[in-house]
Amino acid sequence: MQRSHSVRRALLAALLLLATVLGLSTTAGASGGQTVYVPSATVNGKTVTFPLHEGIGPDGRPVWFIVIEAADSATADRWRAGVVNKLSNVGAGAQQARWENGRLRFEGGVDFTPDQDVKGTPGTGFPPTVAEPGSVGDVRYSPIARIAGGGVINAPQIANASGVHDKVVSIDYTAKRVTLALTDGFARSDAVIYLSTDASDHDVAALEGSTWASRLAQAPTAGDDSTASGRASLAAFVNGPTGAANPDRQGVNSALLGEGDPLNVLAWTPNQGRYSPLWDVHLTQWAAGRAPARITRFADVEDLAASGTVTGPSGAPWQANDVVVNCPIIARV
Repeated sequence: MQRSHSVRRALLAALLLLATVLGLSTTAGASGGQTVYVPSATVNGKTVTFPLHEGIGPDGRPVWFIVIEAADSATADRWRAGVVNKLSNVGAGAQQARWENGRLRFEGGVDFTPDQDVKGTPGTGFPPTVAEPGSVGDVRYSPIARIAGGGVINAPQIANASGVHDKVVSIDYTAKRVTLALTDGFARSDAVIYLSTDASDHDVAALEGSTWASRLAQAPTAGDDSTASGRASLAAFVNGPTGAANPDRQGVNSALLGEGDPLNVLAWTPNQGRYSPLWDVHLTQWAAGRAPARITRFADVEDLAASGTVTGPSGAPWQANDVVVNCPIIARV
């Protein structure tokens, strides 16, 4: 499975530079869609449209970002974002930002130049034989930004002069709107769609079509999704049921075979206190002799692990793998 976005990146980067020359300013957009958890988001099938905000990157050049969630209601109201209190627990996993002439200046930035390249193992899909992310954050970059003077926001950078994020479907620098691709999953047995923008691990970022943001690994704490943590729990099956026409298919292996989204299992929804968009990945493998099935509740995965029905990869103990993915749930479907 391989995608090359060189042409699109070059075109959108040129549009970005043109918008910069014209001195276009930031505006807000509309809300709407399904059971949407983010006030500024408009959902249309498997895509979501957000207001596009202009900021300043660490090199002093323009950077474009979206705001999905905030740690407190006042900051959330300002950006028309969802409220996620656990964002205040991210600690060193967040980068710093400050206001400068009406725009946020970020200490970290992203290189959107690379092309995403992912190939699965023939026949089984997992593990990948090639995994190269399409965008790479510098050591200071995180999608979580702590604003000097107050406020913590989930603000993934999605464009700059080097190109655009792999999730971008379309971007309008004049209207200040950007549309991004969503991913199917499950949370609390409900079908949900989420936006995967960043991952702390190189290979996982490639698989997710996300920015490699190594700083996210500093968000506390692996194996803890309590209200004191910055993370929440996610199970990703590595040997789930396969078959593009199989109504029960699921797993990273299935995705690597080109059959569709991995249908990861998220522990919480945004209206719950233990929810965080920073998911603590638990790679999950059906044990030898066990028939894979589709699972939609994280609590059920925990029960299966307790009984030995599932394990970690290659039979290792089932546990958090200390990999963080920024995948805010956008809507319940």
